[in-house]
Amino acid sequence: MEIGGSLPVANVQAVASTYSGDIPLRFVRPELHSEEVLVDETLQIPTIDMRKLMVDDDDDDDDDDDDDDDDEMGKLHLACKEWGFFQLINHGVAEAVVEKMKADVQEFFKLPLEKKNAYAKQPSAIEGYGQNLVVSEDQKLDWADMLFLQTRPTPERKRRFWPEEPTSFRETLDKYSSELVKVLNCLLKPMAKNLAINPEQFAKMFEDGRQSVKMNYYPPCEQASKVLGLTPHSDLGGLTLLVQVNEVQGLQIKRNGKWIPIRPLPGAFIVNIGDDVEKLSNGEYKSIEHRAVVDPEKERLSIAAFHSPCDGTIIGPLTKENGAKYKYVNWEDYIYIYIFFDK
Repeated sequence: MEIGGSLPVANVQAVASTYSGDIPLRFVRPELHSEEVLVDETLQIPTIDMRKLMVDDDDDDDDDDDDDDDDEMGKLHLACKEWGFFQLINHGVAEAVVEKMKADVQEFFKLPLEKKNAYAKQPSAIEGYGQNLVVSEDQKLDWADMLFLQTRPTPERKRRFWPEEPTSFRETLDKYSSELVKVLNCLLKPMAKNLAINPEQFAKMFEDGRQSVKMNYYPPCEQASKVLGLTPHSDLGGLTLLVQVNEVQGLQIKRNGKWIPIRPLPGAFIVNIGDDVEKLSNGEYKSIEHRAVVDPEKERLSIAAFHSPCDGTIIGPLTKENGAKYKYVNWEDYIYIYIFFDK
């Protein structure tokens, strides 16, 4: 599915290594000085144990106990309702698979610019190496480079954008992509049950759905307080699974008007609700605004995998207990509006 392209802009890694003095104005974010970041380290997103979740899900069919504090199904429900984010542990993806993905992403971003540019975005598409989506000459730029690839459906993969260096990259990403689909499927069923939605109907919407993977490189910036690695936004799609590649933190979520820094747990996926699931749940589950900040001294890398319903899906409330709060829209129309008119 072609949905348009991104305007060409300078490579941020090159800008970061060559600029002296003032940061180029398109990167400067004056609004950062007026926004509050909480420093309360006890305030963190919930942690969900998928191993326990699968046990609870199997036992839940005949269980009418509604005590959300005592079971993993209840914890998942509260996490999706009150936070829109959670950390997923014991997710079943082998550590070797995740670590290999991290290593190959690091190796790719270490390549010389001319080698990375062999996979550069084209004017008519959003896949490839470059900057986050840029749709106007006036748009503020993120202090980050990225490699964006559509990984599923597999017949639609554009292999010309899949790096051949490191040599293991393509095989690694293929394996990583498959493992994340398994995690997605394990989460959809308990979420549907918590929402009193038919689990088979909910899962069917994501069967043969779209998955894209965005690998992010955030160079250090001496004036980090003036720039953003990722503009505040909520995610299009159903569920996002993110893993931090190195130890440098930067993800922040907005809660009650303030930004909360997220501290990733070792080996965990950070999962967040996307706009589609918010609409499908009729607003019961929340798609939360988030952003990425950069470090003044160290680079940061992350890998985000986005999972969306299959083409042709009508996005709108599956549960209308309090009346439908969202209009029904074809998924392809919605993604076009999101990209080109919601900036």
